[in-house]
Amino acid sequence: MGKRSAVILPQTQNILDTMGEQIKLARLRRRLSAEVVAERAGISRASLWAVEKGSPSVAMGIYAAVLHALNNMDRDLLLIAKDDELGRKLQDIELMTKRHRWKEGDDE
Repeated sequence: MGKRSAVILPQTQNILDTMGEQIKLARLRRRLSAEVVAERAGISRASLWAVEKGSPSVAMGIYAAVLHALNNMDRDLLLIAKDDELGRKLQDIELMTKRHRWKEGDDE
């Protein structure tokens, strides 16, 4: 059975493209060669180039390894979904609905 690939929407691909470009710029600003970063990340140069192109077929762990090789930039991954605005709004709606039911005497 063949390996299935994820369906990547154009908006998501644009995000990956931008992320890859930002990673490449971070490498260049640090004056690090592709060879050095690939070696530090424990990957091939071809994998690094795929990261820098924003390839959706590259594993998340490889992106993290490359960011780590760029002087611990992998910490930035902790910012993903940190401020979940939609989730908080949904939670607030649910809380307000329960509060309304409590005022009506419901035992929830």
